[in-house]
Amino acid sequence: MPLYILNKDGRPGMTRRQCTGEYKVKPIKKKVRGLLGYPYPARVPKGVFVEQWIGISTDEFHRAKDADVQYMRNVHPLIEMNWSRSDCVDYLSSLGLADTPKSSCLGCPFHGNAQWRHIRDNSPTEWEDVVEFDAAIRKGNARANATGNVLLGEAFLHRSRVPLDQAPIDHVTAAERAALGEEAAAELEQGVVNGCSPWTCRSEVEAVQADFGLTA
Repeated sequence: MPLYILNKDGRPGMTRRQCTGEYKVKPIKKKVRGLLGYPYPARVPKGVFVEQWIGISTDEFHRAKDADVQYMRNVHPLIEMNWSRSDCVDYLSSLGLADTPKSSCLGCPFHGNAQWRHIRDNSPTEWEDVVEFDAAIRKGNARANATGNVLLGEAFLHRSRVPLDQAPIDHVTAAERAALGEEAAAELEQGVVNGCSPWTCRSEVEAVQADFGLTA
């Protein structure tokens, strides 16, 4: 995932985006291989595959791609039914599920203050988990550190680059609004619109860096 970095010289930065590959695609492939009975490094025979249904709507048809391995075949039922995001919302409403929230990873750095507050105020156990996770990543990836690729600074989940349980998530401060401008301040409160999704991260780090004037 793209973590917010405070470099040793005090400059803000971000790490590269890797949550999709590390936390979504790789675990899915591992599970699929196990279900098929061919765990890595066994070769999956030709013609043996699973269908993977992915809920990408017509609004994001450009994200509908074929799998990059022969033992998985992606199916996009919402696109086949010509359903948009609003069609999905209408359907949920017809089932009495109108308040279904947008899905995202619990510890996604693209969360806005409102999403962090919701976790803190409504899910104390999950809040404890993300606060613990935020503290655990401060010095970067343990495996990378062990191989000498140490993080030259400190990593954080919140854009303020302070520990999550101390971050100013109750409101956008006047200083933040003045520094960011109204549009970026709104994003700080509500989160990155094209951010996390269950299948892939919609947002590119470079776009976020450009929005906030950050350098890696």
